[in-house]
Amino acid sequence: MTAEQFISEKGAGAIQALYGVSIDPASIQVQTTRKEFEGDYTLVVFPLLKISHAAPEATGNAIGEWLVGNVPEIAAFNCVKGFLNLSFSGVYWNEVLSGIASDPSFGQLAPTGKRVMVEFSSPNTTKPLHLGHIRNNLLGDSVSRLLKAGGNEVIKVTLVNDRGVHICKSMYAWQKLFDGKTPESAGVKGDHLVGDCYVAFDKMYKAEVAELVAGGMSEDEAKKKAPSIVAAHEMLVKWEQGDPEVRALWEMMNSWVFAGFDETYKALGISFDKVDRESETYLLGKELVRVGLEKGVFEREPDGSVWCDLTADGLDRKLVLRGDGTSVYITQDLGTAERRFSGYHLDSHIYVVGNEQDYHFQVLKLILSKLGFAWSDQIFHLSYGMVELPEGKMKSREGTVVDADDLIAQMYAEARATSEESGKLDDLSEEEKDALYHMIGLGALKYFIIKVDPRKTMLFNPAESIDFNGNTGPFIQYTHARIRSILRKAADSGIAYSPKDISAGVTPSPKEIRLTKILAAYPGKISDAVAALSPAVIANYAYDLAKEFNQYYHDTPILREEDQAVLRYRLQLIDTLSAVLRSAMDILGIELPERM
Repeated sequence: MTAEQFISEKGAGAIQALYGVSIDPASIQVQTTRKEFEGDYTLVVFPLLKISHAAPEATGNAIGEWLVGNVPEIAAFNCVKGFLNLSFSGVYWNEVLSGIASDPSFGQLAPTGKRVMVEFSSPNTTKPLHLGHIRNNLLGDSVSRLLKAGGNEVIKVTLVNDRGVHICKSMYAWQKLFDGKTPESAGVKGDHLVGDCYVAFDKMYKAEVAELVAGGMSEDEAKKKAPSIVAAHEMLVKWEQGDPEVRALWEMMNSWVFAGFDETYKALGISFDKVDRESETYLLGKELVRVGLEKGVFEREPDGSVWCDLTADGLDRKLVLRGDGTSVYITQDLGTAERRFSGYHLDSHIYVVGNEQDYHFQVLKLILSKLGFAWSDQIFHLSYGMVELPEGKMKSREGTVVDADDLIAQMYAEARATSEESGKLDDLSEEEKDALYHMIGLGALKYFIIKVDPRKTMLFNPAESIDFNGNTGPFIQYTHARIRSILRKAADSGIAYSPKDISAGVTPSPKEIRLTKILAAYPGKISDAVAALSPAVIANYAYDLAKEFNQYYHDTPILREEDQAVLRYRLQLIDTLSAVLRSAMDILGIELPERM
């Protein structure tokens, strides 16, 4: 029962006792007390005046006096006009804390019966994952965990863009410039080698364009007629025609990339329930284009290309098939969406994609709607802001990106250096230290990314993220380790405790009530985060809880407490707190260590 429900029930009891009128508790309005007034929750008196036939303050005071005199969970009240502000007693907060401590699934919301698919990561096979991909992956994973905590069945998917002119560019550059080099012969991950091919193509292409322009050709024409881009497009046509040589090269280079991706995903703790590949789905979209032509949704131009005219809807004309019959991105997105909704019977589908694709998803939903798919309204684009560095935006074609593998290694190094300075890990084995450095480094990276609202552009600073003070992952990890250290010392001293110790008559201090209030807010924070599709809500909740504990720890001598009942109460309180911290951080995909 929530606090609002509790007050509504007791308020209905007060009205019955005072005025002899039975009312539905759900009809009583209860809200959180405004910060400028004393109290926890406020009962709105105005709707009850037709029952009391008295002034607002007289009615509020009468109800307040009855509640304080008859409900031990309510300690005090004050009435401001028609608003009855109620303060809960320690008895109530102990009941709340006892319920939390006794519930191993606290925070997990009731099942909704809904099936939600979340697509994220969705890289293309021309480059290794970089910092922008990391934000996408961490958001997608944490949103999936969040939706699951919110009671939904969640299916995590990724769609690898493994075909198209972009991969043909890398393939052509490898043929022309890399002399048969392989990941093994080069001593690099396969995704890095293919990424090098992509960068090399761009340099070659720009040089060709410059040469053609110098020879008198316009820049627009030169960009279309540069030998490398012509060759790449010819390779794409051959790929779609099933040319054995082109397909063999494509399979070889993609296998290099997939192996590299898997290694990075494993390092990030990311997994998927289903991996789709564009090479396996793009034909689905072509079939929808055929159907759309028959329905008059699309129109074919003289050059053979197919378009959807969305100008009447305030958008532009959208190409859905090129004149040479090859697909564009939206072609396969149409087909993949149809297959997923029909095959998985989804209630909703969330695409975690950067805000530069806002228009794309507007178009996708509109075209699906025109094709007659009612579920198009259940498509949601979680549009997130880009990650920028102090020196500006990253550009993959120019190779000016922060590589994901390098960043993970850097975070490990930062965690190691910071931890070794403390000198508190000398009794750990090298294997234990290594695992801890990975946990801290990854926790710092994930928290720094996720704590920012997805829709905001963010500036990433690795050194700032690893700080053991402030709103960081390591601060929360250290807080948890501190709690577990206290509990280990208590266990070593033979002190046992249980949720029953919460209800043993101990009067909680104001700080303990404050901690309990924050703990009790956890399910509501999950509801808020789910509604906003923002794991940042949970990240900042975890920070507030950790910060409040550290203030409590600073002022409260937990293990030096001589009253054994109070000692056991406090141990159970902080044990419960550590469990909620673990639950919250698990939604973010972050592990909390037992010691640091």
